[in-house]
Amino acid sequence: MSLRPELFREMAALRRLPGGEEDSRAWQKAYEAIEEALATLEEETRYGEEPALVFHPEGSVPASGDPRATGVRPRRAGSEIAELSVTSAVSLIHRKELSPVELVRAVLDRIDAYGERINAYIALDAENAIQAARQAEDALVHRHPLGPLHGVPLAVKDLFFEAGLPTTAGSRVLQDFVPREDATVIRRLKEAGAVLLGRLNLHELAYGVTNENPHFGPVRNPWGLSRIAGGSSGGSAAAVAASLCLASLGTDTGGSIRIPAACCGVVGLKPTYGRISRHGVLPLAWSLDHVGPITKNVEDAALLLQVLAGLDPRDPTASPLPVPVYSRVLGGDLEGVRIGVPKGFFTDPAEIEAGVLAAIQGALQVIESVGASVVEVSMPFLRHAPGVQFFTLATEASANHGWLLRRRGRELGLDVRRRLELGEFIAAPQYVRAQQARRRLVRDFADVFQQADLLVTPTLPVVAPPLGAETVAIQEVQKRIQPTLTRFTSPLNLTGLPAISLPCGSEVDGLPVGLQLIGRPYDEGTLLRAAYAYEKASRVDTRRPPLAP
Repeated sequence: MSLRPELFREMAALRRLPGGEEDSRAWQKAYEAIEEALATLEEETRYGEEPALVFHPEGSVPASGDPRATGVRPRRAGSEIAELSVTSAVSLIHRKELSPVELVRAVLDRIDAYGERINAYIALDAENAIQAARQAEDALVHRHPLGPLHGVPLAVKDLFFEAGLPTTAGSRVLQDFVPREDATVIRRLKEAGAVLLGRLNLHELAYGVTNENPHFGPVRNPWGLSRIAGGSSGGSAAAVAASLCLASLGTDTGGSIRIPAACCGVVGLKPTYGRISRHGVLPLAWSLDHVGPITKNVEDAALLLQVLAGLDPRDPTASPLPVPVYSRVLGGDLEGVRIGVPKGFFTDPAEIEAGVLAAIQGALQVIESVGASVVEVSMPFLRHAPGVQFFTLATEASANHGWLLRRRGRELGLDVRRRLELGEFIAAPQYVRAQQARRRLVRDFADVFQQADLLVTPTLPVVAPPLGAETVAIQEVQKRIQPTLTRFTSPLNLTGLPAISLPCGSEVDGLPVGLQLIGRPYDEGTLLRAAYAYEKASRVDTRRPPLAP
């Protein structure tokens, strides 16, 4: 369906969108994209599906496994202290073998050495971090009760409210916004004893996958400075990979934790929708947004999830289900665990770089070696997931940020501005039809989980693309970067299922490959258990990017 540019100017005027002749041509292309996406849904969603307008996954908490004895790395001197994992640092601090001040200073020194090249931070709060570390050390000396993250330096995506500190969401348009209270997850980190170092770079408004930010500069991948770090939580992943913090917080609306985790060779966990509160987090799309940790290994992800998860009366989507003790499920083999590999959508050679597909096949062999059985499953309706994500994200993002577009649209980055404009042209019936199809996706995943306990897929069909790339090549075919990088991640935002990305045992062109595990609703325990077993069998948690001063 092709519409005249004049009609788009009239529609834009009604919506008070700034624009001229060039903008109207762009809007015409946007509407053609809407019609193309809608065509994939019409036959499947006419009647018979209740729209998922109030979305909440159903599920129950699995039984916890056996406890595992945690080993502790020997303490390392100098700048290598910054490379410690969270769990190792916590153990050393609790045993008084490592000073919180020493640890925080080591990480700040690391930021001095590498921070400018990586560009992971928007704002560094070194003075307050040192003060908090001294308070943590005093508590240690005076034998005060210690939290599970006592004295550990973390950083957060600049999307989380922190009282008295600007929250820019990666946009100069919001640089004067200063929250009056902490987000629930920020409060929980502080109560657990964490030392917050600063605010991390992101794709503007968390609406993109490259983290090439026109206001604060691009985040560069520690594995290759000419490569993207992924987005939208690119600063969160790059900072962890480069040991510019021990762990970080990100958000995930279409893959924004898992995509940068895969690009940067770290662990990114998107829990079940509702498992972690979103109160005090600047939204992008209400029914798709998730909060989760980015860490150096799976054990750290389990610890951070333990701290962050739980009911929050201030978030109506937060689950009242009890939170298991995740550390108890780590360890042992995967005997009896069925791993499903969805054929077609996730394994089509025309949609996956050959080296990535080979790496995933190698990872499956490792998973089988630790006792799991691998079964092939069919999910034909997944082909509609990109269209459902298209309508859901564009509509909800425009509803959230349309006021910015109308008042200060010219100050937004062009890519984000175009995406917000796109949402202005989506009609209510199109959004509802997408929610009907979304319900079908939820049901199809539930059916597949009758055959398998977990699903395994690539996180991305490619390794981290070069900075500035608008397309990526797969089998010599150029594909647009945004839908390509979200192809395997966005279905889990639509369904709210927990998913984790961790480094594969192989690399392609010296760059990390991400392995994605998907679990049942609220079954993060099985997800973490399997991820931990694979990580230990493949020893991927020992790999670090080849940074040099």
